[in-house]
Order: sequence, then C-alpha cells, then structure tokens
Amino acid sequence: MKDIKEDRFIVSVKVGPKGQITVPAEARKMFDIKEGDTLMVMGDKNRGLALLKADAFYALMGGGFPHNDD
Repeated sequence: MKDIKEDRFIVSVKVGPKGQITVPAEARKMFDIKEGDTLMVMGDKNRGLALLKADAFYALMGGGFPHNDD
C-alpha cells in the first residue's frame, strides 16, 4: 500500500473468479467497515466505481431511501 497522507491511501486489489474483491484492512479501519456491513457500489461509465457504507450513503441522500442493514 502506498500512503499518501494519514487520511488517504491508494492500493490495488485483484478481482477473484466470482467477481469479488477484498476491502483492504487499512480501508476497513479508516471507514469503520465491519463484517456484515452493507456497502453501496456506485458506478459511472466515465468516472469509474466508488464504494460507500450504506449508512453514509443514506445520510448523504437525506434519508429518503428505505433500507435494511440487517
């Protein structure tokens, strides 16, 4: 992993045979991602992919989306 600053980093991950990736430990720690958490995968063909914890996504959207984090 390449540290840029304490609040940023860049890392590569490999896609497995089932299309899965592993969220690096540093990212899980930084964003408090725990086993069982729901992540939103957002994509834009020109800008790429982004991951966001579901609770942060719903807060960003103003709570207007129904969700179930169980």
